[in-house]
Amino acid sequence: QVQLVESGGGLVQAGGSLRLSCVVSGRTFSSLSMGWFRQAPGKEREFVAAIRWSGGSTVYDDSVKGRFFISNDNVKNTVYLQMNIVKPQDTGVYHCARSSGYITDRAMAQHRMYAYWGQGTQVTVSS
Repeated sequence: QVQLVESGGGLVQAGGSLRLSCVVSGRTFSSLSMGWFRQAPGKEREFVAAIRWSGGSTVYDDSVKGRFFISNDNVKNTVYLQMNIVKPQDTGVYHCARSSGYITDRAMAQHRMYAYWGQGTQVTVSS
């Protein structure tokens, strides 16, 4: 049974930092991809960042490149999203997701490529 549980969200001032965590239960293997997506009120879910479980590939949306960093800890079965220099437009519910198998780097930004999703954690950035 695959389960994803996010934590670490909260209220942060613009310019501040936050670290999100996603604990993954169930079998994992190096070719899996893990992604972070966010959804703001009234908007569609959008891609933030993704990483291959082996750590060999990372992909970022242009809006967060250079500010957010995705990483994973294979021992703790956890994926992290370090959010720095946050902006009000980063506000939303952040979901982590796991692919069911290998997907290409280009496909890692597509939410339909992910089979498992967490419930999400709210991030609110005040101006």
